[in-house]
Amino acid sequence: MSSFKFTIQSKLGGGTLARAGVLETAHGQIETPAFVVVGTKGTVKSLNPEQVRDAGTQVVLANTYHLYLQPGDEAVKKMGGLGKMMNWSGPTMTDSGGFQVFSLGAAYKKGISKVVQTVDPSLLIPERFDDSDAPRLAKIGQDGVSFTSHLDGSVHYITPEKSIQIQHNLGADIIFAFDECTSPTEDLKYQEEALERTHNWARRSLEEHNKLNSENKVALFGIVQGGREERLRKDSAKFISEVEVDGKKFDGFGIGGSFAKEDMSTAVKWVNSILPEDKPRHLLGIGEPEDLFMGIENGVDLFDCVLPTRLGRNGTIYTKTGKIHIMNTEFRTDISPIENDCECYTCKNYSKAYLSHLFHGKEMLAGTLASIHNVYFLVNLVKQIRQSIIDGTFFEFKKSFLEKYLK
Repeated sequence: MSSFKFTIQSKLGGGTLARAGVLETAHGQIETPAFVVVGTKGTVKSLNPEQVRDAGTQVVLANTYHLYLQPGDEAVKKMGGLGKMMNWSGPTMTDSGGFQVFSLGAAYKKGISKVVQTVDPSLLIPERFDDSDAPRLAKIGQDGVSFTSHLDGSVHYITPEKSIQIQHNLGADIIFAFDECTSPTEDLKYQEEALERTHNWARRSLEEHNKLNSENKVALFGIVQGGREERLRKDSAKFISEVEVDGKKFDGFGIGGSFAKEDMSTAVKWVNSILPEDKPRHLLGIGEPEDLFMGIENGVDLFDCVLPTRLGRNGTIYTKTGKIHIMNTEFRTDISPIENDCECYTCKNYSKAYLSHLFHGKEMLAGTLASIHNVYFLVNLVKQIRQSIIDGTFFEFKKSFLEKYLK
């Protein structure tokens, strides 16, 4: 009997794909839509697990690539798995490592992230197998990826089977099939080749997962790719939703790739109009407030993003009227909290002036207090969006929130 189950509680309707549901895992429930907090190396940067939980977090995602290199997946397994190792009792997820391979390969040192501006010519990527001296740490082949560790220069080879074996050792509740993430700046020919590889790897990932998942405790999500091309995105959604090995299909789906901001919502809608309604969908690596509304409206159930802690450590803080930079002069004598009506630990106990002082003084506590607020802000924004779906007030809430946030 599988410990993984997804139930839809409420649908918004009105031409949207938005829904509220509950995901059951071996380590507890996740009420969806949900914001998944990223703990890359088995830790949410600058926060302890109690602070993560008290901010309202339901589920934490760790990074397969980083944990494989350090301390090693076998070491994590000996420590009792990801949750036990990091003292997190709730649900956990691991990504496939595919995006890190993309970051180390074709995108290496180009500043390409999950969201890019396709009009920028500097983002054009040379052929993956170009033998020039362009710096890159990963090479992609038909069977897998060879890459050089950014830690010690050691060479590793990851296949779909290896990725699944690593993730089973890490012991998360939800894991992802190994995929090739592509940039929206790649040409059609390369997108087609990469998609064929991703689909081949998806089948192999599912096959390996079936061998290792005898107790049915772990859920495997397949990843939809296809870049900016409508045909490829739809083909991928169809293939990933239908692929079957030994009578078993994927338990849920990730929507992957590096997106152009201007067409992200279109690509998400293409995919979610095809993916089966009774399984959860995760938009990988996306987390800005406006993108959360967009994704949820188009049928996304889960999001993960490093932004709340990354921005927090750099003094950028979310508020309902947009982001603020706490080191700006105006905050040095501002004795009000970040937000008067915020229930996070930081806002209930500290002023903007104190946070500004901590950042100017380069104190470790600065990043912690800012990250607590940012995690609370995004996690609870998605909880509010979820409630607005149940109450039938999604569009009113979206309009009132974004009018203030994006002004």
